[in-house]
This record gives sequence, C-alpha cells and structure tokens, in this order.
Amino acid sequence: MEPLYARLALQLREQIERGAYRPGERLPGVRALSRSRGLSVATVLSAYRSLEADAWVEARARSGFYVRPRPLRELPAPDSSAPHAVPTPVTGQELVLDLVKATNDPAVVQLGAAVPDAAFLPTRAVERALSRSARFHRTEGAVYVFPPGLFELRRQIARRMSNAGCLVAADDVVVTNGCQEALVLALQAVTQPGDLVAIESPTFYGLLQALDFLGLEVLEIPTHPQVGISLDALQLALERWPVRACVATPNFSNPLGHCMPDANKRALVDLLAAHQVPLIEDDVYGDLGFEALRPAPCKALRPEADILYCASFSKSLSPGLRVGWMAPGRHQARVEYLKYVHNMAVATVPQWAVAELLQDGSYERHLRRMRGSYARAVNRMIDGVRRHFPSGTRVSQPAGGFVVWVELAPNVDSLEVARRARQQGITIAPGPIFSATQKYRNCMRLSCACPWDERIERALAALARLV
Repeated sequence: MEPLYARLALQLREQIERGAYRPGERLPGVRALSRSRGLSVATVLSAYRSLEADAWVEARARSGFYVRPRPLRELPAPDSSAPHAVPTPVTGQELVLDLVKATNDPAVVQLGAAVPDAAFLPTRAVERALSRSARFHRTEGAVYVFPPGLFELRRQIARRMSNAGCLVAADDVVVTNGCQEALVLALQAVTQPGDLVAIESPTFYGLLQALDFLGLEVLEIPTHPQVGISLDALQLALERWPVRACVATPNFSNPLGHCMPDANKRALVDLLAAHQVPLIEDDVYGDLGFEALRPAPCKALRPEADILYCASFSKSLSPGLRVGWMAPGRHQARVEYLKYVHNMAVATVPQWAVAELLQDGSYERHLRRMRGSYARAVNRMIDGVRRHFPSGTRVSQPAGGFVVWVELAPNVDSLEVARRARQQGITIAPGPIFSATQKYRNCMRLSCACPWDERIERALAALARLV
C-alpha cells in the first residue's frame, strides 16, 4: 500500500502541474496542511521532503516550502558550434583581466565574470567555520600542510566523491588553490610545451589562459549546447592530429551549460582511451544541477580510465577561500610534486573550515537551497533577455550552473557591445574570449548569480539597446 506521505506528495505535484501553485509561490505551512488534511506533521513534512528531493519544491530557512521554477523554453537554443578543426595558439585573451578586475567595483553591474554574488553563498556559515578553525586549530593553522593537503579535508572530499560514484580514497585527492590551479597542474602533468590539447568550443576563458601560459596549442572541437562535445568531430581530430590531452566539462559547462548524457560520457572516455589520450575532467559545476540527482562524472562511469578529475568549492561555497581539489589517478606523484613547486601548499585554516562544513552537513544543506536559487536566477535572466532583446536572439537552456550563452544576430559585434556597456557601468563576457581564435563575435555570456533588482533590469534594457 502506498504510504500516506507519497499520496500527499503526488496530489501536491499534480496541483503544481495544473498551476494551482505557480513557480515561486509558497505552499501551505506544514502545520496548516496537517490540520486541513487530518495528517500528522511528520507525514506532511515527509511529503514536502519527497517533493524537494524530486526538485518540485525548495525549502527556505524560516519561511517554508516554495514551488521551484521550471526551465523556460520560449527562446530557441544556440546552434552547435563549428570551429575550424586545426591546431592553433591561443590569442586575444587580454580582455579577460579587465573583465575580472571589474568584479571588485561595486558601482559596476556585474554580468560578466562568473563569480556568484555573496547573496547566493553561505557567508555566515563560512565565517563561523573559519572562526572555529582558527581558534581550535591554532597550532596546525600556523604551519604548512604540504601536498597532498589536509587529511581531514581530503577524507571528506573522498567521501563526497564516493557518493557521486567515484571510488577514491583520501590519499587519491590533492588539495589545490581552486579549480584553476588544478587544471594547470593536470595539464603540466600530461603535456609538454608545444603539445596539442583538444578542448570544447566555446570553452572557459581561464582554461585558454592556462593553455597559453603553458605554451600549448589548441584544437577546438564543435560542441552542442545540450549534449556537449561532438564525439564524431573529436574522433576525426584524434585520427588526424597528435592530441596529447583532452579537457572537457561534461556537467554544466561554462559557458554553454550543457550536461552530457551518461552514454556520451562513456563514449568520450572510451574514444580517448582508444587513442591513449588522458581526459582532464573539469567538474567545478557538478554540484550545481537544478535537479536533486547529481549527474555522474566521467570518473564515476569509467573508474579505470586515465582521468584527471578537477573541481573546487569556489562556485558553490566561497570563491575567496580558494579551496579546490583534484583526483589525478596514475599521475598522483607528478601532480603532488608540481603542486609543491608551484606554491608549496594551500592555506591551512580555509582547509579546516571547508572540512568542517562538509563534515557537519552544512555544505549539503546549502546546496539544496542553492540549486533553487541558481535555477530561479537563470530563469529570470532568460526571461529578461526574452523581454528586452531583439527577436531572433538565441539563449542556452542550462540545467545547472549560473551562466547563459546568448547568440545574437550575425552582424552584432559583442566586443563593441562590451566596450560600450563598460562605459555605462555594465560588464558582459564577449564571445571571442571563449575561443582560441576569437570566434563567436556575435555571442556573449551573462552571469545570472546576481540579486535581481531594478539595476539588473535597466542593465539588460541598456544591453538590448546596444545590440
């Protein structure tokens, strides 16, 4: 017989689907619904938790349960990219530093850099954890924790990775200064200057800067905004060129936001393995899916493969902590040595603080709230683009993360839009900085992790006029 809470959850879900409760609206309080339905408080709470687990509702602290927004589909998604599949050095990254510097200016409307506003982050929980760590680990916090990093943090990370299907031990984890350093270490571990690296296109500009810094050449592979890197195009590239590594973000890539189906992830790893090419897997957005079920990393689906897994807490917990990690597999010893040579160690107190937030469940509770917050933020931005931008505009439909990729008319120059927008106190990320060859001139990326207010509405309207 079906439990009472499951029947109640089904009834509430049907009401949400029919529009009785719309996205963003508050559902009846637990006690009120308990009285009206003649059910126990525990039954009602179990029903709400079931709906929360299935991503129909979200709990807000001291406020109740609210209907989560469903993804908007009113605007068409961009087409699959079509970069030239020839090796090339990285060019045109000088704009990036200006973009990231602007994030420190409170007078600027920040739609450019993918840095979440503090309103989306558990700042008080982080503050308390840092304070306790500095107080209770005074002696340990005053000394280096050399690679691979603080054992307690690595133990907690290994536990989380195991929950995601990656069977790694604490000794398999290396703590890094964010995911950016993890990517640099991974590239250094498997390549030499002058080597060729296959990447998604468009891709995160920080990766392009790392490739440029390391003297590596790039092979841009066509990428679909829903299913990710083209396996057919990658196979042709592997057969034609001496690719030494492949970097991919299968879960909620930046900037497209795609999440590769598991079958594609397996096929990607198998294809690379057949050509003896290691995969550098960037999973920095993996925890930020809008659905309750976390998508599997490639490392979970093919644990025996040559995969250097990279991630961090910068997008989910606090960018300022600069705590990331990697599970480099067979390259562990090389990565630990490179990490030591780079900067010896990650700051100790932040490692203790993150370990505490993982151990006491604070991080997981925060993720449940954050998923809904990011989903609402992305939907608001897509809706704002729909209302303000010219007809024919295409927008990605990410299932996680907090950025959207906007494709404009072919004659629009996003570099000029970015320049004029900056003069008006607005930042965007123009499309060419996401390509080694400055493609995507008529595209831009918008960061959605900003508190929605009149400033954002005015900024979108101003961008639309410039477009």
